[in-house]
Amino acid sequence: MKMISNFRKTILGGSAGLICVAAIFAPVPVLAEKHYKKPGKSLTGNYLAGRHAQARRDLSAAANYLGAALKQSPEVPDLLRRTFVLMAAEGRINEAAVLARRLIDAKIKAPVAGLTLALVDIKKGRYTAAETRLKDMPTNGLSGFASPVLRAWSLIGLKKSRQALKLLVTTAPGKAPGGKKEKKGKAKDKATIILHTLHAALINELLGRNADAEKLYLSVNQKNRSLRVVQLLGALYERTGKPEKAQALYDDYLKAQPGSQFLGEALKRLKSGKRGSLKTYSVSDGAAEVLFGIAGSLRQRNLQETAMVLGRLALFLKPQFPAMQILLGDTLETTNQLEPALGIYSSIKRNSSFSWPARLRIGSVLNKLERTEDAVTHLSRMADDRKTDPAPLISLGDILRGHERFKEAAKAYDQALSRIKNPEPRHWNLLYARGIAFERSKQWPRAEADFLSALKFKPEQPYVLNYLGYSWIDKGLYLDRAQGMIEKAAKLRPNDGYIIDSLGWVHYRLGRFEAASRELERAVELRPEDPIINDHLGDAYWRVGRKREAAFQWNRSLTLNPEKELISQINRKLKNGLGDDNETAKKPGDEG
Repeated sequence: MKMISNFRKTILGGSAGLICVAAIFAPVPVLAEKHYKKPGKSLTGNYLAGRHAQARRDLSAAANYLGAALKQSPEVPDLLRRTFVLMAAEGRINEAAVLARRLIDAKIKAPVAGLTLALVDIKKGRYTAAETRLKDMPTNGLSGFASPVLRAWSLIGLKKSRQALKLLVTTAPGKAPGGKKEKKGKAKDKATIILHTLHAALINELLGRNADAEKLYLSVNQKNRSLRVVQLLGALYERTGKPEKAQALYDDYLKAQPGSQFLGEALKRLKSGKRGSLKTYSVSDGAAEVLFGIAGSLRQRNLQETAMVLGRLALFLKPQFPAMQILLGDTLETTNQLEPALGIYSSIKRNSSFSWPARLRIGSVLNKLERTEDAVTHLSRMADDRKTDPAPLISLGDILRGHERFKEAAKAYDQALSRIKNPEPRHWNLLYARGIAFERSKQWPRAEADFLSALKFKPEQPYVLNYLGYSWIDKGLYLDRAQGMIEKAAKLRPNDGYIIDSLGWVHYRLGRFEAASRELERAVELRPEDPIINDHLGDAYWRVGRKREAAFQWNRSLTLNPEKELISQINRKLKNGLGDDNETAKKPGDEG
């Protein structure tokens, strides 16, 4: 018992302050290469296994282990908080709600716990309980931002629409519904005004006040045009017999976001004469929409873990919520939780406007899971499903190029470009990617043509300038022009090790070995792990008479997992040094 007591004090921290959601996911040292999801009997073992699972981003195992540890030590506040957040992040909301009640009963600070219980009340139609809980929440932080809008939806559940809308449209403290004074505070900031106005629009639409809803949507769209507002307003236009307004709205969005895949279904509906079905139908739907908006804002600020918790809560309220499923899947993917991300993307129904983008992301996740052939098959089928859409073929080309299957990648890019009738400036990256595939598969004339075409669209694009300039230097072509291109790229990206390497290499090829050494030293500082850059520095050192340092750099390059061709070159140089001919190597930094 003494050992367990000391363990609680030193590791669990009996009465430490509030752990923020982000801290729950802080990495810990790896304890073992293999771990098991089935909890053991030891408190210490379960806790450490749970922390290890967190570090490996296996939240399911972490929740299981820490849940078992909590049963053995139920009075430790930090363990209770940590387990609650993990349960919520894993989507085990009913279990999280039980822990939330324990946190609140014990008066342990945990704002997300209060929100969770309010959302459970909303889900179960207990609107009075939800409204009371939300009204009493702290006015700062996450709860201060979310609770007023959630409270408005609870009032809608209580058939108090006037009070709900009054709560949302008030821009400064005043009298609350019922005559009670609100606490004094500052007027709403821009983000709060946008959130409140959007939900006033949703509530008006739910109440059948379409004209008021339209005005409020337009107000939000003017302040902060987003895909979600465009979808909601466009669907309202479609349902109320205003297809020309919907078309203009979608066209305007696509001018600003020409590569967007999220309006395809809406445009198809307009063409066929069908009406949009995107609408808030219940209080739970409205509450889920609140969480979606806040989670999106948190994602933009790189607060991934809190966004994940809100995403799970939103899907608890509204399981089929494609916009949230995409956002949550992206959050899981960003935090390297690939299997859960794959499950979320796969759960989006095919008739949703989000299905096609989700299927594209499935291809990317399969590749990250090292299921490359599955990814290739999946994207090839998508390309067959829509024979005019280049997106699956572009994704396929990117995956093949990443695995150095350059001939296959070039073929995929060829097919993608054949589906684009009139290439635009936004397609420079596709030309650049195909150029790399051509160059690496020894089709230089076609590669050169693609790089030049990309530069016509983006004359100041540093990666294209660098790749083409380096290639010319490597081939002994157009040396003055190539030097100018690389110098321009270096000015545009002064801290890019690959580009600085190119700058050093152009000096080397022109016989300016001292200048080459200086630039290549800087490139190695920026990219110390790159074998090619280290090899280049070795060559430059040899040319200026620093032969021991040259040998050191070549040997260092051999420790950095170079390709076979470079290994043979380096071994030859270590044995014989450099002759009169300049040795060249493959291009580093295959960006794109």
